[in-house]
Amino acid sequence: MMNKKLEILDQPLDLQPRSYPYPDLMHNKEYQKTKRQLQIELLKMQNWVKETGQRVIILFEGRDAAGKGGVIKRFMEHMNPRIARVVALEKPSSYEAGQWYFQRYIKHLPSIGEIILFDRSWYNRAGVEKVMGFCTSKEYMEFMHQTADLERMWTESGMYLFKLWFSVSRPEQFKRFQKRQADMLSRWKLSAIDLAAIEKWDAYTEAKEAMFYYTNTRHASWTVINADDKKRSRVNAMRHVLHHLPYQDKADAHLLQPDPAIVSDASDFSEEPSEDFVHHRTV
Repeated sequence: MMNKKLEILDQPLDLQPRSYPYPDLMHNKEYQKTKRQLQIELLKMQNWVKETGQRVIILFEGRDAAGKGGVIKRFMEHMNPRIARVVALEKPSSYEAGQWYFQRYIKHLPSIGEIILFDRSWYNRAGVEKVMGFCTSKEYMEFMHQTADLERMWTESGMYLFKLWFSVSRPEQFKRFQKRQADMLSRWKLSAIDLAAIEKWDAYTEAKEAMFYYTNTRHASWTVINADDKKRSRVNAMRHVLHHLPYQDKADAHLLQPDPAIVSDASDFSEEPSEDFVHHRTV
């Protein structure tokens, strides 16, 4: 069945890439220099979190193949895993499925002096579970109504909560799926859920818009990062987090200022229509 689903990636395509704010991808030399400078800042921030007992949560959400894993890897590359750790939960066990939905996530929230990076999070219910029918309408609406209140309580208790949504265009997503299929070391990343995302693009768009409507709040806003250029998305995700944390001995503001052409508030973000992508099936 999986091999049959993979055939969709062999179909001829007529792609019209969405407009991108830069004519060229970020040059690797510039990327490596900027990344190193920002990773030094991450270490300063990490020390501040530990020494002052801060609690920081960073959510990495977005389209399949938007590069979330690559961003997390660059965040964690030089950080102390005793202070910063990644939480990437599998689908719930039968026991966890009988719990209150948020229960298995809450136990991973940070204690003092910790940074927790969620590789996908409780927002699975607002995205893949909604689109793929893995939750009931009642469960979905309970989630939508409870999430904002929970996140408000967390931030009012002193936690820093960053919610990052990585946006990738449909042509770019398809191209990345094709690369995964061709690379034996990356093919494991392709799942039936990923391939379903190709034909459920509009359903995922609607789910994302509803998620923003209910959960983009003053206490816990969503930040959208244009991820068609992986290098720019990585450095600007770092910049956004560093820019908003009051750690000591910060670098020059120019280094830490997110690029407004790449980073935006969810309330200012709009996606180009899927008509820019035409999928021609072979007969």
